[in-house]
Amino acid sequence: MLHLAHHPRGTVRLAMNILLLGSGGREHALAWKIAASPLVTKLFCAPGNAGIAREATCVALDVTDHAAVIDFCKANAIELVVVGPEAPLAAGIVDDLAGAGIKAFGPTQKAAQLEGSKGFTKDLCKAHDIPTAAYERFSDPADAKAYIRVQGAPIVVKADGLAAGKGVVVAMTLAEAEDAVDMMFGGALGDAGIEVVVEDFMIGEEASFFVLCDGEHALPLATAQDHKRAFDGDKGPNTGGMGAYSPAPVMTDAICKQAMERIIGPTLKAMKAMGAPFKGVLFAGLMITEDGPQLIEYNVRFGDPECQVLMMRMMSDIVPALLACVDGQLAHLTLRWFDEPALTVVMAAKGYPGGYEKGTRIAGLDRAEQIPGVQIFHAGTVASGDWVLANGGRVLAVTASAKTVAEAQRRAYEAIGVINWPEGFCRRDIGWQAVARERRKK
Repeated sequence: MLHLAHHPRGTVRLAMNILLLGSGGREHALAWKIAASPLVTKLFCAPGNAGIAREATCVALDVTDHAAVIDFCKANAIELVVVGPEAPLAAGIVDDLAGAGIKAFGPTQKAAQLEGSKGFTKDLCKAHDIPTAAYERFSDPADAKAYIRVQGAPIVVKADGLAAGKGVVVAMTLAEAEDAVDMMFGGALGDAGIEVVVEDFMIGEEASFFVLCDGEHALPLATAQDHKRAFDGDKGPNTGGMGAYSPAPVMTDAICKQAMERIIGPTLKAMKAMGAPFKGVLFAGLMITEDGPQLIEYNVRFGDPECQVLMMRMMSDIVPALLACVDGQLAHLTLRWFDEPALTVVMAAKGYPGGYEKGTRIAGLDRAEQIPGVQIFHAGTVASGDWVLANGGRVLAVTASAKTVAEAQRRAYEAIGVINWPEGFCRRDIGWQAVARERRKK
């Protein structure tokens, strides 16, 4: 039910019921931030998790059943739907909600191709002179391998479609590259591997750059850096992300300006010209090279775990920003950020990103959150009576803010030391590049 709420600036705005879709750490961070807004009457989340249940009313909706989502929105007077993960976006849920007259934060199915198809994005970059690694697309494994042998290693092999962060292999040898081709075409990633993109290996430092978009305008958010590899020292397989920190020191003001002018601006212009204006959050994975920022790939939603550190650092109310994207009003919006850095460490089930056990008990979360500056965002968790149980690969995002990255890192690992979950593991070096930079400055 809508009612009037006093906005912090003294104006009066309608408060609203909001539905958030998703169940991961990203969604818990969004729920935590949205729930703090005075513009929210009631927040629902489908399906949610044990942590999100503290911020929102969790509902057992099947988000792949768009008709059921629309019926729920109508029955509960939902004024805004916030779509967390990429799969519903690629399936066109924003189009279906808009068709039913319901506002939704996120891109249309056509615009979501920027993440849904690596080949689509690479072709767009080529057509519009957007800096990215040289590449070729293949639908036949023999052709892909022949190209790889000519190019040599290191080389990058990517599944064209959505693969939950696991569809990219940075191959340091020809054998690794050929194995990746066999794995993808062999069906290990399902339909995502029907086509592959093979691209040049880029040298530089990776960073995550996020912008809010309303189809025409883009508003940069804070920067972040992710840690994709499973183990310390950036070893082991790629994962959905084992930790992150914000801001990313490599993303200087000059680099951010280049990214906006050379990458984000031309992308928005191209998408609008093809009749698929991009609205929502555009997440550019960048490689900062000697020649400036180059696009690795786009995601069409907040990163996970980058969202956790962004939400910790965002001072402004997020709800007006989400609405401005939907309504084409971003040109009139500014956001404020806390200067203090934030860092998050992902606790995952032993065996991740391979096979892992579910249903193990986690204790000590309340004590961990009593450490100053610490917020724990749940990902793969489920409540069972008084217990919190692990229910996925990446299970917790232990997040801390402080005056320095080193202090945020210390607080996060202190909190992890209090959590009792023998079946979990984490990397012990999250933020190492930023901490090393801080030491060099002293």
